[in-house]
Amino acid sequence: MTLDEFKSLCQQDECPAGINRLLEALWYDARGDWDAAHQIVQNISGIDSSWIHAYLHRKEGDLANASYWYRQAGRRKPDNPLRTEWERIVSTLLPKEDRKKHQGTGTAV
Repeated sequence: MTLDEFKSLCQQDECPAGINRLLEALWYDARGDWDAAHQIVQNISGIDSSWIHAYLHRKEGDLANASYWYRQAGRRKPDNPLRTEWERIVSTLLPKEDRKKHQGTGTAV
């Protein structure tokens, strides 16, 4: 899936079946449901979920909390617009999702 395809999915009224929880959080965020996105990532551990958690707190305006989560993700707080960061996160996660779907199928990614 490409970034543009994911953006198109964000226009749908229901979260697409089969996407991973981190992309689901970003889908909810794109739909304006910060609380649902936050609920998802706060229950997942790992670098990618920490990055999304940081982004969400940056979006909320809680920069101290965002800084904590950027540190957990091993990242610096970006100076770019929130939309640019959202796209970067999605673009980073999509190839990981594609690799997971193709593992064990013998299909090259």
